[in-house]
Amino acid sequence: MTINLQQFAAICSEDSLKSYQHVLLVLDEKTQDGYPFERFLLDKLKRGHDKFSDIEKSPAAVELPSGALASFVVLKENVSVFQRHTLLRKALKPLLSEHPETLAICVFGDDKTRQTNACAAYYVATVNAQQLPSLKKDTKHKPLKNIMIHGYLAEHVYTNVNARVAGNALCRTLTMTPPNQLNPTIYREKVAALAMEHGWQHEEFDMPALRKMGAGAFVAVGQGSDPEDAAIVHLTYAPKQAKKHIALVGKGICFDTGGHNLKPAKYMYNMHEDMNGSAVALGILHAATQMQLPVRIDCWLAIAQNHIGPLAYKQNDVVKALNGMTIEIIHTDAEGRMVLADTLTLASRAKPDVILDYATLTGAMAVAVTERMSGVMANRPELAAMAVAAGAAAGERIVAFPYEEDMDSDLDSDIADIKQCTAEGGGDHMHAARFMGKFIENDIPWLHADLSSTNFKGGLGAVESTVNGFGVGFGLEMIKSLIAQS
Repeated sequence: MTINLQQFAAICSEDSLKSYQHVLLVLDEKTQDGYPFERFLLDKLKRGHDKFSDIEKSPAAVELPSGALASFVVLKENVSVFQRHTLLRKALKPLLSEHPETLAICVFGDDKTRQTNACAAYYVATVNAQQLPSLKKDTKHKPLKNIMIHGYLAEHVYTNVNARVAGNALCRTLTMTPPNQLNPTIYREKVAALAMEHGWQHEEFDMPALRKMGAGAFVAVGQGSDPEDAAIVHLTYAPKQAKKHIALVGKGICFDTGGHNLKPAKYMYNMHEDMNGSAVALGILHAATQMQLPVRIDCWLAIAQNHIGPLAYKQNDVVKALNGMTIEIIHTDAEGRMVLADTLTLASRAKPDVILDYATLTGAMAVAVTERMSGVMANRPELAAMAVAAGAAAGERIVAFPYEEDMDSDLDSDIADIKQCTAEGGGDHMHAARFMGKFIENDIPWLHADLSSTNFKGGLGAVESTVNGFGVGFGLEMIKSLIAQS
């Protein structure tokens, strides 16, 4: 979705805003008077027995005598990117809920403050203005066509911000698509079309090919579906000026019943979103391509469904993975680490500088950090530290967990090289990482992101929709940090 952007260096006045029906005023903590429509805001605060400082936590929207709607927010200098995005989302919500054609964004403060807040407000406005899929009969959504920024004139037109928004929108669109409209066959067709559109190299390893290769961990999951349409899809973005080689790996389980260890209905609901890790990887690849980042990206998508049936894998099965390790199956609902095991082996054989994997993998991570943030583990401590910093820069909160060798004893099997998981389930997010790490060859630096915050009702950070595209922004910041090390 293309939005026309116009920027004006001059600080706005009531006169310069009189033609707008929807206005966002982003104040800094030093601007407590002299801003447009001040008297109307103060009148509203007085009626509600509120103070001006209250809009540092709760933005306020005011209907003006002209019928226009103005929303006010104060952003203090020391707020984090996540807090900045959250406050801007709340301030923009009443404006965007009216589906305006034009939005005015007015920023105040010193040069640095106006630069920061103009960029953040533009991102939050555009990411929430994206047209996402709707299957309702009556959809009243009208697109936002124009954004007018008053108070800061950038030397660019926010091209990189637009790329991040496009990647986030792709991720959310795929994740929200119902499972009957995004089974592995359809998903693979969509990925092939994206590859054609963006000029990515494209190859697929379907079930017959994976059987022949000996990718028994992936095949164990895929064999339960009829038709057997699971596949590992490999995409490559390879600009000539690439300074780094990065692999993205994404879990693409289009629907997860839990297999023979069937999920209760409460926990099976929304399991069409279990392919979100692959959607994050695609969103990052899409954005990096638009940004023309100087990095080679190999994107590996583990696309399958976890079904029940006479051919579905079951507890106590022993399967052989692509790297030759045998795996004892403990729980069929731990299918994500199975499809990722062989996918990580393939990714590592290409010898990238770094592997970054994304997966809605364990309920244990949501228990550990709630659904407001996500966790990471890495086989290099510096990668985990980089991920926390990248999340902070992107406004997507990341928590690092230990990746400790002594946890391997919990996965000891009497009949195979390794257990898929433990029967008890405690610390499963860390056990899953230790398990998957066994399938990476060539000692490649690797970061695993367990995406526990991809679905949060009421909005999270910048994004208002329940499915929020978490991970695209953090992933892009990771890639930029890795490029900077070259």
